[in-house]
Amino acid sequence: MKKTILTLLLAVPLALSAQYKSKVWCPDNGDGTFTNPVINADYSDPDVCVGASGEDFYLTASSFNCIPGLPILHSKDLVNWEIVGHAIKKLLPEERYAVAQHGNGVWAPSIRYNKYNATYYIYWGDPDLGVFVVTAKDPAGEWTAPKCVISGKGMIDTTPLWDDDGRCYLVNGWANSRCQFNSVLTVREMSADGMEAIGDPVIVFDGNGTNDRTAEGPKFYKRDGWYWIMCPAGGVPVGHQLAMRSKSPFGPYESKTVLARGTTNVNGPHQGGWIHLNSGEDWFMHFQDKEAYGRVVWLEPVTWKDNWPVMGEKQGVKAYGKTEKYSGQPVLTYKKPNVGKTYPINNPVESDEFNTPVLGKQWQWHANYDQTFGMPTPYGYYRVFCHRQSEGFKNLWEAGNLLLQKTPADNFTATTKLTVTAKDEQQYGGLIVMGMDYSSIVLRRVGDKFELQQITCKQADKGKPEDIKVLATLPPTAVDKVDYQPSIHCQLYMRLKVEYIGGQTKSGENKHEARVTFSYSKDGKKFTPCGEPFTMRQGKWIGAKVGICAAEPAGKKVRGWVDVDWFRIDK
Repeated sequence: MKKTILTLLLAVPLALSAQYKSKVWCPDNGDGTFTNPVINADYSDPDVCVGASGEDFYLTASSFNCIPGLPILHSKDLVNWEIVGHAIKKLLPEERYAVAQHGNGVWAPSIRYNKYNATYYIYWGDPDLGVFVVTAKDPAGEWTAPKCVISGKGMIDTTPLWDDDGRCYLVNGWANSRCQFNSVLTVREMSADGMEAIGDPVIVFDGNGTNDRTAEGPKFYKRDGWYWIMCPAGGVPVGHQLAMRSKSPFGPYESKTVLARGTTNVNGPHQGGWIHLNSGEDWFMHFQDKEAYGRVVWLEPVTWKDNWPVMGEKQGVKAYGKTEKYSGQPVLTYKKPNVGKTYPINNPVESDEFNTPVLGKQWQWHANYDQTFGMPTPYGYYRVFCHRQSEGFKNLWEAGNLLLQKTPADNFTATTKLTVTAKDEQQYGGLIVMGMDYSSIVLRRVGDKFELQQITCKQADKGKPEDIKVLATLPPTAVDKVDYQPSIHCQLYMRLKVEYIGGQTKSGENKHEARVTFSYSKDGKKFTPCGEPFTMRQGKWIGAKVGICAAEPAGKKVRGWVDVDWFRIDK
């Protein structure tokens, strides 16, 4: 049956997309209201722009070392979002990012439409290399290769502004880990096409020694003759959102706190994009850091008082022990933005049947893609080849071939049907939840059988070794009859369940902890619990991710692989 469906699907142009309603998180309530977060997945440091038509919205986010990078999401109403592509196929220089570079690469991007040349731009700072840009005429189409427009260390969180006269200015933050200072924002002039700096940086804001420490992630705008810089301050987990205004792009700027936690349990609401609608409404999209789940995306209404934006609701929120006159707090449920129409529900795709010979847009690798990571097929499955472990192998922190996607909700299950093909001893593959700690259940070849194992690693980022527990011994479900590089195969259904368990810190702050449990099945109907529960942990600047792993020992041998029939997200 699957092959018949696949044949029909292959006849449909790949560019066509269908509406997808998530079974685990849908922010559109269907009654003209929405519930935050509008994207309950790790789209860290989100930025959004209005498209050329004024009726389309495009969002991108930090992708660090994950490839394809710079995800592009599209919406018609700021509530229903769809992944339509990625702006980066490979990070440069290629040799640097050919191996996993956790936490490096693409930091806090900005996406803008330049009306003067009808082109979309995305800028970002690679803290080790400099400021990069890609451009496109269609955000859902092909983007240019990354171009370094300012080289140097420490520049992050870059945003351009094309002024009314066509001149271009760039604001950015600074990474203390690379240049030994931070909490300041600088502005410089760029060439009109935004492709080179023609001026030196000017410090326009300094949060050192104040509650506005760690000022970073700035976004640049102009409204009614005023230049605006919107930026987070106070630190990622507990900070707030600043708005600052000036009559000159180079300041001086005055600033106000315009969004804070207030009486909600939404920690650190800040860093994102301001959107002005054709209807006259203003909105702000920002992230909330949910630790193991990553940084999820919220949508806030914006009202104006004394020419200051008030984000969220309940103007006059307390922050740092005093009332901030122009600050609001996050909304949980609110009426949807007035975009003139009602659009159907559409959520970022999670499940994948692998029924087309193109990898789904929800998937990313941990390094620049190499053909030996894996390949699609026209036969209804995706093949992931085994990672050849290094001679000094400690754990999968080194692996670039992990096929992973973001966690889509606080509570969900991920179930996959896969077949492990082993041509040699110790080749394995299976289902993994990956972060600085990780755990997986895998089928590993041992002799002429397979062992179902749980592989867990605590502090993988610190080079700690794996802990391996044998859960069961399973016979092959198929054995090659040929005498040339024969394989044994084992087909199995694997499942992991993520459950939010919450908790609080000693200081009373909310924790976003999650418990992961595993199970397996031979028939896809009756699942047997297996292994030990695991506490999910975030990766380096990203949330934990779920997906497929495959690996084998170092040395010369014929590579093994995993054929993934399908991967489904459900309650």
